[in-house]
Amino acid sequence: MTQLDDVVKPKTKRSKRFLEGRAPKLVEEVKTAMIMKGGNTSQTVTQALKDIYSLKKPHAVLYKKKNITRPFEDSTSLEFFSKKTDCSLFLFGSHNKKRPNNLIFGRVFDFHVLDMVELGIEKYVSLSDMKASKCPEGTKPMLVFAGEAFNTDTEHKRLKSLLIDFFRGPTVPAVRLAGLEHVLHFTAVDGKIFMRSYKCLLKKSGCRTPRIELEEMGPSLDFVLRRTHLASDDLYKLAHRQPKALKAKKKKNISHNAFGTKFGRVHMQKQDLSKLRTRKMKGLRKRKSQVIAEEQGGQAAKVTKVDN
Repeated sequence: MTQLDDVVKPKTKRSKRFLEGRAPKLVEEVKTAMIMKGGNTSQTVTQALKDIYSLKKPHAVLYKKKNITRPFEDSTSLEFFSKKTDCSLFLFGSHNKKRPNNLIFGRVFDFHVLDMVELGIEKYVSLSDMKASKCPEGTKPMLVFAGEAFNTDTEHKRLKSLLIDFFRGPTVPAVRLAGLEHVLHFTAVDGKIFMRSYKCLLKKSGCRTPRIELEEMGPSLDFVLRRTHLASDDLYKLAHRQPKALKAKKKKNISHNAFGTKFGRVHMQKQDLSKLRTRKMKGLRKRKSQVIAEEQGGQAAKVTKVDN
């Protein structure tokens, strides 16, 4: 059987639209996350999954039933659900004696697990426990990462990339000032990761730019880094590769100086300025005597050439 025979051909218009939606695209759509709990969970893990789901909505799918699987030992179940729901991100919660209050953040490339990072919850304050006003559903958050580990340690670098993928939301061409109202802050200190969620309050400042205050709205989580499953450098590079159609074309003969002024170099053929037509003005007109003298001089030059 050839490879073309394995391709599923749609029989109805509905299935055709479904396959077109799953087909590769130049501009990637918003990544959807599936949030599920394992066979054993605690009240802390269940509530944490619900709170993160509320931050991720509407680009998330919450599974309420338990799934008896262990992602680090066998990820086939996660890959099956990822293909079924077309989700490239996942969050898995579990609880046992060896690893209590466990959350696994992960992402999928070509419906195979790419990266997984296991975080343990040490301290947790839910979204409902904080009485501050909340941001509306679907608000695009501003992500802040503090801590030297996010720039030096390999595992923390991948975790930073994974968290950006998970919480970044849709890509927008412009954002209005009033829309910047949600901040997610991640701090890495002494092997621990602190996640805080704030709401931006725009106060009067007496000038055009408002004064900004941050009010913690929850959830608040203190994580400890446990196990990691990271993709190889080659696979990680392949997953980040962009198609040629999206790469910016290099513009030739354009340069900038130290002040940012743009200069362009234009290549032109050599021009014959003797045939250049200029504007006729009375002051530039030749007198009849000058024209006659020039004609006589030209005829005399031709005669001398013939005589020679």
